[in-house]
Amino acid sequence: MITRPCDMLPPVRGSLTMGAPLKEHVWFRAGGPAEILFRPADADDLANFLAAKAEDLRVSVIGVGSNLLVRDGGIPGVVVRLSSAFGKFSTDGLRVRAGAAALDGAVARAAADAGIAGLEFLRGVPGTIGGALKMNAGCYGSEIKDVFVEATAIDEKGNEIRLSKADMDFAYRKAQGARDGLIFIEAVFEGRKDEPVAIRARMEELSANREASQPIKSRTGGSTFKNPPGHKAWQLVDEAGCRGLMIGVAQVSEKHTNFLINTGEATAADLEALGEEVRRRVKEKSGVTLEWEIKRVGIA
Repeated sequence: MITRPCDMLPPVRGSLTMGAPLKEHVWFRAGGPAEILFRPADADDLANFLAAKAEDLRVSVIGVGSNLLVRDGGIPGVVVRLSSAFGKFSTDGLRVRAGAAALDGAVARAAADAGIAGLEFLRGVPGTIGGALKMNAGCYGSEIKDVFVEATAIDEKGNEIRLSKADMDFAYRKAQGARDGLIFIEAVFEGRKDEPVAIRARMEELSANREASQPIKSRTGGSTFKNPPGHKAWQLVDEAGCRGLMIGVAQVSEKHTNFLINTGEATAADLEALGEEVRRRVKEKSGVTLEWEIKRVGIA
């Protein structure tokens, strides 16, 4: 990567770190560093930085890395990782307001405590609200678009903008209207009224089902491939004989074949190569081309 010293960047109130390791920030525990890691102090700090930065400076954003593979060469430019200032949430009536760095599970629990139903599925979605917005995250028949009211983001020039449901243009596992340059900072969701005890019971059932069927205690990146229309990705992978398949110490999960696992010190290259080999075998067996759900970023 071509480095750009921190003193060439706009002043910030948060932190700027050169060559920051990212493997400790992603669930795979693999991959290279950020050229510069920026932890903004708050929304104003982020907006001021984006407004003042050089136009040719590449900026990207990561959450807790639950559905992310950072390639071994790392990520050039500035990588934004939102601080705890962006992780607050509150409830008002049937609405939940959550910062982009808030953990999905924590937001689901807050909604349950307030007697707001409809957000239980977030208990089964690893990661943060920001990532959930970008990929219209969902599980067990529900997804972000079902409860979404509006989101607030900061664009490439540092302008704060609001996006409606129509603006987001949600589709399966993506928000088509959320262009890459936008950094979400907050969202508002709306559920329906129910008794907290009933909501918590549904959440516990969902959590138990997830733990029983998925390798959630392993170093993984969540669901690897999107479900193709009319198919289940895990079933296609299994039928192609990929259960337990390994490249180095990267492995297709024995427990759930739509999960890749780092069983030791796997490189990002090994994990990506394994995913591509699975895609090749599935295509050969069924004629279906699997599409990556895990976001792969950086330099190989």
